[in-house]
Amino acid sequence: MKNLFAFIFVVALVPAQAQKVNKKLQHALETLTTGFKGDVGIYVKDLHTGKTVSINADSIFPTASMVKVPILIGIMDKLNKGELKYHQELTYKDSLFYAGSDLLASLKHNEKVELSKVIMLMLTTSDNTASLWLQSLAGTGTRINQILDSIGYSATRVNSRTPGREAGRDKFGWGQTSPKEMATMFEALANRNLLDTASSEKMLRLLGRNYWDEEALSQIPPDVFVASKNGAVNASRSEAMYVSGKNARYVFCICTKNNKDTSWESNNEGWELARKVSKLLWDKLQDYKLGLGWYGIN
Repeated sequence: MKNLFAFIFVVALVPAQAQKVNKKLQHALETLTTGFKGDVGIYVKDLHTGKTVSINADSIFPTASMVKVPILIGIMDKLNKGELKYHQELTYKDSLFYAGSDLLASLKHNEKVELSKVIMLMLTTSDNTASLWLQSLAGTGTRINQILDSIGYSATRVNSRTPGREAGRDKFGWGQTSPKEMATMFEALANRNLLDTASSEKMLRLLGRNYWDEEALSQIPPDVFVASKNGAVNASRSEAMYVSGKNARYVFCICTKNNKDTSWESNNEGWELARKVSKLLWDKLQDYKLGLGWYGIN
């Protein structure tokens, strides 16, 4: 009788575990990504139901500018320890200049700027000069990677200007991550447990001010809160976000690499795919209250 009860208990668990995957949404996203000329990774988690979708979600992809999320974590760690102050005054030096169209790089040598504004530029406008300066202030990529490892992230790493990460830099560029791990960072922010509650809330506010809102972010209504970070280099387009509004609350990350389309027009295949995926998720992840459709029957 005891063995029979154990058997029934185990069997009863199987359906509950199996339903953690949203099979209909999984199929829809697999169909949507079929034929993409490059490699695609996607991870989605509905924070109301716990159901997920994974497509190459543990594969490693370039972060491009999504690396600025780990850099932010490194800066928050310094702020928590009192080694930096959010409104402290910094002095810009010409040696910090990074070629491009960055706003920070337009400052004059020895001009003063608040740390808070440098952080804003890194996240809102994806300013590379600001980001490299903050990477250094955070203790360099070496320290950031140590923090990531200590809080359970093994796929995400800063490669640029980080001794020992040369092979990663050659293959992935500035940083590397997996769709699941980057989305999980946003889930931790949403749950207020990335570093600590106050840090998570501050990072959410900072990541909710994205100037680059024409790709996946463009498919979310403007009255909905979204914390997001995107990244792009020639053959890679990626975006991660936490969406909270109306009847939807979810995280997702889409990463691409080895893209055949390396153009920088709005109809780039990688960006088009990001918009389509984001629209599909927004349209389909609002029905959890009904207990039907995309959740009740898989």
